[in-house]
This record gives sequence, C-alpha cells and structure tokens, in this order.
Amino acid sequence: MIRELAPAKVNLFLHAGNRRPDGYHDIESLVVFASAGDELTFEEADELSLQLQGPFASALTGEPDNLVLCAARRFAEQAQIEPRVRITLTKNLPVASGIGGGSSDAAATLRGLSQMWPGRANLQTLWNIGSELGSDVPVSVLPGCWWMTGRGERFATVGEVGTFDALLVNAGAPVSTAAAYQELHDRSGIGGISRPQRFRIMGEFVNYLATARNDLEAPARALCPVIGEQLEALNSTRALLARMSGSGATCFGIYPDAVSAQAAAHTISEQHPNWWLAPTKLNYGREWKIQ
Repeated sequence: MIRELAPAKVNLFLHAGNRRPDGYHDIESLVVFASAGDELTFEEADELSLQLQGPFASALTGEPDNLVLCAARRFAEQAQIEPRVRITLTKNLPVASGIGGGSSDAAATLRGLSQMWPGRANLQTLWNIGSELGSDVPVSVLPGCWWMTGRGERFATVGEVGTFDALLVNAGAPVSTAAAYQELHDRSGIGGISRPQRFRIMGEFVNYLATARNDLEAPARALCPVIGEQLEALNSTRALLARMSGSGATCFGIYPDAVSAQAAAHTISEQHPNWWLAPTKLNYGREWKIQ
C-alpha cells in the first residue's frame, strides 16, 4: 500500500491584476503547504475505484467525477497503463475552503501513481497533467514554497522561507472562487512586492507579509461575513498575522511556536466548538520528491 499526504495549500498573500481575455486574472502569490491535509492510499486492484471517508467525505459524494479519478485516468493515458488501483481518500480538509484541497488531492494521486508505476512519468509530465486538471494542481504536485504568477500555472521555488507554526480556521461556510473574483474590484496589481529574502527572525518575515494582502478577502467577506469573525478570533489570540487564504473561507494565523498555535486553537474551540481548527506547520514537506 502506498500512502500520500495531500497537504493544505495556503496563500500567504494573493495580489490580483486585471482580468485577462481568457477570463482569468493574473495573480501574484506566495504559496506554502501545511502538515495538515487529506490522506490517500493506493492499492493494486482489478479496476480503478475511489472510496471516500473522513469528516468531510459527505461533501464529495454528490460529485459525478472526483478530481482524483480524473487525475488517475489522465496519468494512465500518459503512462500507457491500465489504472487497476483502489484509491481511498480520507477527506480531512473542508471543501471549497480556499486551501486547495481538491487540487492537492489530484496532485497526491499523481505522486502516488508515479510510485506504483515508477519511471512512467517524470516531474515535468506530472506538471503538464496537472495543468490540464486545474490552475492549482501543478503547484501542488511538489509541495514546497512557491512564488506563483500567471493564473497560477507559473511558479518558482522560494528557498528563503523556513517552516513556521500556524492555525487554520474554517467555520464551515463555503465560498465560490468564481463568485469571489466576480466581486473583486480593488486590486493590488502585479509587481508591487519583491520576492522574499532570507529572514533572520520570524518578526522580519511577518513584517514582510504585512506589506501585502489577499485581494480576494474583501469580496469573500462580503459573500461570507463569518470570515470576519474568523479573523477576529485569530487576532484575539494575538496571532502575529491573521489573513484569509485563497478565495476563502479558511483563514490562518501565524504564531511564534507550536505551543502558541495549540493554545489559540484551544481558546477558539471553546468559543466556537463547531468550527474546524487545525494547528499546523506551514512550509512543511520541503523535501518532497517524485519517484
């Protein structure tokens, strides 16, 4: 059995440019991945199948064709193999929550199948397959710290940022990415912030992030007011920085250490027992490799 973590993807900031002729917006974003995520297992079988389990599995049961199956079929076509594999997806991340769960699941599928059939697809091939599946899939193929541009299909590795502690918060209200972009009126534009340099202390990194923002936060908050409550809750625990990820509604707080992140989760859980909370490491898994 092969196991793969499909880590949550967090946009530490997201700046948007003008809308392009193809309907997408150019973006500029610093992306990291979390130690929290979905889990996938892969086992030899007579045919391709997908089993769903975990706390958020029910949100996917109505999908006619899960992105995991799309990724598996596309890999099989490229590798010229019969995808005789049973895939089990443990859905730990909330759906439509701005942390790339579906994209990361698809990317983890590509990694898992590349281990089952080694040598059939290199990293560039997996990136190419990912680009056919969705804007966030290619960057999720090799989790790390990435400087993302274009509509998300262009990304360059960032080695200056280390691992740090955070808390992910989601009250359970989904946000449509398309709807958030439709309500986007105030844009930071592209090229207004430099790529990060090496930081000596966490404070320098937080100060750098504070010069940026998530342009989708305002329109997402208009669509989903509970985002404001999530940010207030994080700020009440003295997070070094609190911000929304992606198109929402998940928000994150950055903390000086794991103890502080755990304490913040405990405090918020007492006030909001039904919220999803995940103390986590960000920029986790910088040594991921493709077989």
